Amino acid sequence: MDYLPAETVEYPGTGEVDAAVIWLHGLGADGHDFPPIVPQLLVERQLQIRYIFPHAPEIPVTINNGWRMRAWYDIQALNVDRHVDVAQLLASARRVQDLVDRERERGIASERILIGGFSQGGAVAFEAALTYPAPLAGLFSLSSYLATAATLQVAPVQSSLPILVCHGDSDGVVPEALGRRSVLALNELGLMATYHTYPMEHAVCPAEILEIGRFISRTLT
Repeated sequence: MDYLPAETVEYPGTGEVDAAVIWLHGLGADGHDFPPIVPQLLVERQLQIRYIFPHAPEIPVTINNGWRMRAWYDIQALNVDRHVDVAQLLASARRVQDLVDRERERGIASERILIGGFSQGGAVAFEAALTYPAPLAGLFSLSSYLATAATLQVAPVQSSLPILVCHGDSDGVVPEALGRRSVLALNELGLMATYHTYPMEHAVCPAEILEIGRFISRTLT
């Protein structure tokens, strides 16, 4: 099976686990972006979780003058409609689903696996989680948007999937309106999401990190 990307950062790297969180970074970052905040999540002590932070491939990105950087898909225009390369986004989502399959092969039940992501990673997480053909534990999207709302075919087993959407109310990169629009689109698809805003720009903040930890704890206990 061809996993994307070939390398991932895992936290912890060793130890017996019974759950997994696959967490996707944003444009230009890599899998080392979010591991430092794992201890700040303060998830329930009894949970034995493996956190997987994949590296996106390096590709040319149009809005950055075609420079190559780590990205889950190309963005052709940085406007409110977010003109993205949908084919690349779908390909990344399929590879993330490959990582879910790998965790299942390693002994983790699908119902014990969450998918989440920040910015670009959140857009891929939406697609990967909501189209996965086996039940998952949850989905979280941070400072992101539902890029495939017009084409998304939700797998029936995800109809009651717990979803957390978080956004900064001063986000100048991905406007908060896109976060709210994502929740409305989810509602139209028959899905329910919990929505939180925070006084921040395109980032994460301590209160949000704690909410993510609570969400993980709720979905896995």
